Amino acid sequence: MSWAPVVEAIDEAHRVGAWPHVLDGRDFADAETTIAAIARLLAFPDTFGGNLDALYDYLRDLSWLDAGEHRLIWVHLAGLAEDDPTRFPGIRRAVLDAVDQGEQDERSLSAVFIEV
Repeated sequence: MSWAPVVEAIDEAHRVGAWPHVLDGRDFADAETTIAAIARLLAFPDTFGGNLDALYDYLRDLSWLDAGEHRLIWVHLAGLAEDDPTRFPGIRRAVLDAVDQGEQDERSLSAVFIEV
């Protein structure tokens, strides 16, 4: 397994002035642990409800983080797609929809998906 693509994604985030946040999908295998991992990674406030709607809302907000672009570098989506195929599309869609919303209060979310 080569981590070169992950290192390249982190380097690219730094080059464009973004804050890289690496989510290793090998660390979880269902929707609940994935949502919780994203919440921990991005330091969601304690008010986070832990469900899919809340995930989308908090990914759009990011007001507790430093201003600028925050780049979610999600490594190994395939595990979640295989282990929780009914809920995986909703989580991925919440991330992509939050990315599509653009900048909110001087903060924005971008996402890179990498299989290693």
